Amino acid sequence: MRILDISMPITENMNVYKDNAAKRPVITLASDFSTGSTHETKIEMNVHTGTHIDMPLHILENGKTIENMDLEKVLTKCKVFDFTHVEEKISVEHLSGKSISEGDFILLKTKNSLVQNPGKNFIYLDKSGAKYLADKKVCGVGIDSLGIERNQPGHETHKILLSSEIVILEGLLLKNIGEDEYFLIALPINVAGADGAPARAVLLA
Repeated sequence: MRILDISMPITENMNVYKDNAAKRPVITLASDFSTGSTHETKIEMNVHTGTHIDMPLHILENGKTIENMDLEKVLTKCKVFDFTHVEEKISVEHLSGKSISEGDFILLKTKNSLVQNPGKNFIYLDKSGAKYLADKKVCGVGIDSLGIERNQPGHETHKILLSSEIVILEGLLLKNIGEDEYFLIALPINVAGADGAPARAVLLA
């Protein structure tokens, strides 16, 4: 068995959503051995930084928060689909040719994985693709961008998925992951009341 880490390292210079500098984490030294007997680090960051899970409250008023998440949905078999040939967005016509069954967790590998920083023009999942996956009753969708959508008025992709209690896993590193079936582990930090949380995502192959 191989463990394939598909998580973004947390650094002060890491890629963040649409290159918004305000979203970059701040990492400071709280103490070291020159001032005491321990070495401790402090970190301040948005819960949607790096590899993370979106919860319904992120988009839906009164939606569920991270402590209410069904962890079985992120300890599961998954399917990685290679869409690195797709320009701009993944739509229903791209997904309809794939083998997708009820309960699947789908990971979308795109051109985002092939560049150091996709910036503001990252490949995303449009509302037609989201509706197709919701109709298929998948349990989760992951993507190699820091947002599963961009520039969609009303956040349709998020709303379609989250209102169907489909897990959204963003910020994956899939450059070295081939199209195949794997076992996904993507446990979020349990921050009570939060609309999302960082996760350490790995694939078992």
